[in-house]
Amino acid sequence: MKILFILENYYPNIGGVETLFKSLSGSLIKEGHQVTILTNRFDKSLLENETIDGCEVIRVPYYNRYIFTFFAWFKAYKLAKHHDLIHTTSYNAGIPAFIAGLLSRKKVIITFHEVWGKLWFKLPFMSKISLALHYLFEWFLLKLPFYKFIAVSDATKSNLVKAGIKPEKIIRIYNGIDYEEFHSSSSEIRTSTSPYVFTYFGRLGISKGLDILLKAFHLLQADNVKLKLILPRTPNSLLQKTNQLVEEYNLSSIVNILHELPKVNLISEIKNSNAVVIPSYSEGFCYTAIETMALNVPIITSGQAALSEVTSGKHLMMKDMSPDSLAACLKRAISDEWEFKKYNTYKIEDTVKEYLLLYREVDLTYK
Repeated sequence: MKILFILENYYPNIGGVETLFKSLSGSLIKEGHQVTILTNRFDKSLLENETIDGCEVIRVPYYNRYIFTFFAWFKAYKLAKHHDLIHTTSYNAGIPAFIAGLLSRKKVIITFHEVWGKLWFKLPFMSKISLALHYLFEWFLLKLPFYKFIAVSDATKSNLVKAGIKPEKIIRIYNGIDYEEFHSSSSEIRTSTSPYVFTYFGRLGISKGLDILLKAFHLLQADNVKLKLILPRTPNSLLQKTNQLVEEYNLSSIVNILHELPKVNLISEIKNSNAVVIPSYSEGFCYTAIETMALNVPIITSGQAALSEVTSGKHLMMKDMSPDSLAACLKRAISDEWEFKKYNTYKIEDTVKEYLLLYREVDLTYK
């Protein structure tokens, strides 16, 4: 089978979408399928064409994500004619994928990682006009008649139904990880509590709760506590706002910001933490939580959307989306007042099997 992935960003960019599709494409290649990825050349140092893990990656030079949204369909259409089906993802890649599928008469499936709806109007770091436009964009994307909508959690599936998608068009397929990658790590889990190290890692996004996180540490007023922020350098505007909040709350002495760590170094930093903090306003699945649990490191989460669904192991959940609530959880963590839930596992092998079943179902419609 020849499968075309149309993605806003791809490896080496960091994020849940990139993690899912890199794992998925590599596994599909091993299964004997042909995979092509059309994505944005977000960095001029990246090659326009290269092969990664046996998968052809084609990057178009639309450095702005919105230009990619409205112009990537030209290249997508040319590629779609030589593939059996198209698989895309929310948000910005959805429109060029849909247009390419419409023109080439190929079915398009879309993986929806999150549906925010009116949550858009509660998020920080963006103007009200910008938030309203993004809300309308999401609404429009949900109105397009994709062949199937893939929800990465029951929470996302529920939100898709609330948004008007018919349940029979939705398939829930959890994202997955390669547990061997985490279990084979040689670094030891931190046991020392001096200082007590909290870590946040993941992409920079307006929904990630960094405003709540930094305000909570401002309120904490605990001795011998450190916060590691492991962040990408882009988008630069959000990185600057994060740095401004660190200065505003006088946290420079306890905050250490790291960027773009190789996976082995990232795993080492996580294991060298007493706890990982995930204060997101919403999560459709949350690789950060799953990877942290795979390393047996305790987590503090907001409990929003899929976080209450996937969180397990030693954990604490915020009672509400406020810095005070998070500060209370930080204090409980320092005092070792953890709650426990039997571990959940989300294996990439299971994810690939479910996607393969879906791809075969789509392929049969052409027989």
